Order: sequence, then C-alpha cells, then structure tokens
Amino acid sequence: MIEVIEGVLIPFIGTTFGACFVLFMKKNLSTLVEKALNGFAVGVMVAASIWSLIIPAIEQSQYMGKLSFIPATVGFWIGILFLLMLDHIIPHLHQHSEEAEGPKSNFSRTTKMVLAVTLHNIPEGMAVGVVYAGWLADSSQISIMSALVLSIGIAIQNIPEGAVISMPLHANGVSKKKAFIYGTLSGAVEPIGAIITIILSGIIIPVLPYLLSFAAGAMLYVVVEELIPEMTEGSDHSNMGTLFFAVGFTLMMVLDVALG
Repeated sequence: MIEVIEGVLIPFIGTTFGACFVLFMKKNLSTLVEKALNGFAVGVMVAASIWSLIIPAIEQSQYMGKLSFIPATVGFWIGILFLLMLDHIIPHLHQHSEEAEGPKSNFSRTTKMVLAVTLHNIPEGMAVGVVYAGWLADSSQISIMSALVLSIGIAIQNIPEGAVISMPLHANGVSKKKAFIYGTLSGAVEPIGAIITIILSGIIIPVLPYLLSFAAGAMLYVVVEELIPEMTEGSDHSNMGTLFFAVGFTLMMVLDVALG
C-alpha cells in the first residue's frame, strides 16, 4: 500500500516543484519558453495515453478477439465527452485568453485561471488511479513498475505545468506566495482523483479496459483543446513547441517501454 501512496503523490510533487519556480525567478517566462514547456507536456501526455492506457486497455480485451478494440474505443469517447461536459459547466480561463469559457460567474480572473489547470489535471489523477487499481487487482497487463512509470511521467510534465500556471498568475498581479499556493492547489486534484478511483476499485476492475481508455480520452481532449493551441498561438512562428513535443514523447515512450 505504501507503493500506492507514493505513486499517487508523485505527480502532485511535480506540480509543487514547478510552482515554486515563481518564488525564485525574477522574470516571467518568455513566450518561447512557454511554448517549449507546453510542447513537452503534450508529448508526455500523448505517449502516456498510448503506451500506459490505450495499449493496456486493448491487451486486457484480447479475449474478445477481433473486437478487442471495442472497450478502448467506447472508453476513449466517454472520456472525450466527459471533459467536454466539464468544459461547459466549469467557468475557467485559459492563458493568454481574455474571454472565459463555461457558464458566467463572479469568479475572479485568478480563480478562473486556476480552475482551467485544475480541469486539466482531473484526467491525469484518474489515469494514475486507474493504473494503480489495476495493479492492486493483479492485472497481468499492469505491473507496479508500469504504474510507477506513468506517475513519474506525469510528474515530469507537471513540473513545467506548475511553472506555467504560477508565473502567469504572478504576472497578473498575484503575489509570489499566493501564486505558488494557487499553482500547488491546482495539482491537488490529482492525488484526490487517484485515491477516489482506487477506493472504487471494486467497481472499476470489471470495466478496467474502459476506464484506462476513458483516462486516455480525457487526457487527449486536454491536449488538443488546451495545450496544442497554447503551444502554437502567437504571431511569431516557432518550431520550439514541436521539438519539445518530440522530446517529451520520446522520454515517456522510453520510460514506459524500458521500465514498464
């Protein structure tokens, strides 16, 4: 059980570490650096979705023969639609955007920015929880090492993510201390989501392939709806985001295949 507690906390530690950059850096992140960090996060999340979630979901459905793609497909689409629903019912504000999304509210700009990142972190916490629930159920396709690799991979991409949320908050007038706290709290949903998922493992295990692909669909929704636009926006064209996407993708792929 200690391994599970450590595993669900690792991504949160990554977010906290990234958020603390605001306490020590005097200047805001340049647009080029933000694009590179977002590209890296996209690469890690895409690779994690494929190797840690979708492929295990298909492998766990091998008994269905040529129809083994069905649980992965159904779960993937439910994940997409679930995040689409949250996107419409939670008021939030993406970086470099002046118009908030979701229902109208009296929330401050800062709160909406934090909610945008929190929304982003929900599927990551669920992904970690589902994988650890599968390991606890002695799933042959999920080892403790593969679960740990997913946690480490998400933690690695959470480091720049923590910086990318805390530093713009400071740039918008929030004190460094509050920006650090908000950045840290935005990642708190990950261990909470993971623990809830594990607690519900008795219900989860029979539909594990669906939930693995559900987490993948939710993560890829965030990638396409939020991170890729942030990686490519702006009048100055740059390949930096694309190059760091390749770095993040390669790193997560190597970790998963070599250690998982």
